[in-house]
Amino acid sequence: MKQDLLTFANWTPEAMEALLKLAVEIKQAPASYSNVLKGKSIVALFEKPSLRTRVSFDIGINKLGGHMVYLDVQSGKLAGREDSVDTAANLSCWADAIVARVFSHSTLETYAEAANVPVVNALCDKYHPCQGLADYLTMFERFGKTTGLTMTYIGDGNNVTHSLLIVGALLGCNQVVITPKGHEADASIVAHAKALAEKTGATIVESNELEAANGTDVIYTDTWLSMGDDTPLETIKATFMPYQVNEALMEASGASCVMHCQPAHRDLEITGSLIDSDKSLLMQQAENRMHGQNAILTQLLSA
Repeated sequence: MKQDLLTFANWTPEAMEALLKLAVEIKQAPASYSNVLKGKSIVALFEKPSLRTRVSFDIGINKLGGHMVYLDVQSGKLAGREDSVDTAANLSCWADAIVARVFSHSTLETYAEAANVPVVNALCDKYHPCQGLADYLTMFERFGKTTGLTMTYIGDGNNVTHSLLIVGALLGCNQVVITPKGHEADASIVAHAKALAEKTGATIVESNELEAANGTDVIYTDTWLSMGDDTPLETIKATFMPYQVNEALMEASGASCVMHCQPAHRDLEITGSLIDSDKSLLMQQAENRMHGQNAILTQLLSA
């Protein structure tokens, strides 16, 4: 029976730990996995533009011995030509898996229902599971563990926040989410993450105050404006500038590392000097997108 990866919300802590371990192994011994996707083709269907997601999947699939077919929905004029259910059904006639970067999570659900091959969420409005795995792989490499650590996310409660909460809860990492009022993470997803955290002993705290970050190991932030959001920047800055991640906040909180999924806007949500500092894990996160995704594809397709 085929397995999709739309979100890690239905995974167990044991399965999440095993996937993280697999990502570590693939990164450390890539030659051992160089034929995992031999003879297999993956279609990457992108409704939204990308740098890290597209390149990391393309090169990663190649390193596993597979072949990626990239479909740009917008420039390829595929949008609106046919129903999503027919798109997915047709693609699964030829491809061994579908990687989709889409605007709406409902599109992924349609793909998963219509396709008889695995569907992987490469980003949607609700979740970014591939990013979440890469981030905890990065934390594991830095600290040698995830259990008992604390990650503090500061900024807009968005798709990245949701996946960080879910994966972190499964891996026993304590979570603090600090947002401006009115920009909190989805309450139902937070509640689900808290239920998962009960299984691993992790804690989840929500706050509008920066002081909630005190004592954290890692501070994480993301762009204030999601792709496609046309809210004027000046309006956003008025709300979010007090939540900028900078050197003063790092010192006050005691955090030893800073993370950002990128693209980063220097001197807005995070200072450029902090990005370039020895506390920054941004490029390690970017590299680990490929290794985490390769672990996902290996698990879904090597059985």
